[in-house]
Amino acid sequence: MATAIGNLTGTGEAAAESPSPPLAYLAAADDSDVAGHLVAVLFAAAGPLSAEDAARILDISTERLEQVCALLHREPPVGLALQRFDDRLQLTTASTSAAVVERFLGAPPPVRLSRAALEALAVTAYRQPVTRGEIDVVRGVNSDSAVATLLARGLVAEVGRRETVGRPALLGVTPECLQYLGLASLNDLPPLPDSA
Repeated sequence: MATAIGNLTGTGEAAAESPSPPLAYLAAADDSDVAGHLVAVLFAAAGPLSAEDAARILDISTERLEQVCALLHREPPVGLALQRFDDRLQLTTASTSAAVVERFLGAPPPVRLSRAALEALAVTAYRQPVTRGEIDVVRGVNSDSAVATLLARGLVAEVGRRETVGRPALLGVTPECLQYLGLASLNDLPPLPDSA
């Protein structure tokens, strides 16, 4: 389980909205220097930052930001990880440092999920957005209790409604789920076997 970092120096939103002089020197800087600045911005941010906002703050193109993010994914700062969820970026502690950070924070060890909850979480992660009924069909049993557990722990959330009879809730994983699983993004999920 990784821990989100940020908001040590104030709200990131206020800094993102206030006008500042252009940082033209970053256009000529190498990717590792820009990565250092991105880490600093994400460290100070109050929460996840959109890729567009990060590029605007650093005064670089979104294409250049993607190169910098790829570098941070390949070579993360020691003890940290860049997490991507949808179009949002967040700095988290590396999953390898979770036990030490939890000891520092005094957090109890994470409660393990039941097999049913893990199955429901897997279906949601791979097929999102998904309804409870679709989870039931894949698992072959009623998943109400498992989904309720995932919702209560903030690992899945309602992301919309299906435009069909009854308008069932559509579920998707949350950034907290990525932290729980120690993933930087949904792209880090292992591929499904061909038979799935």
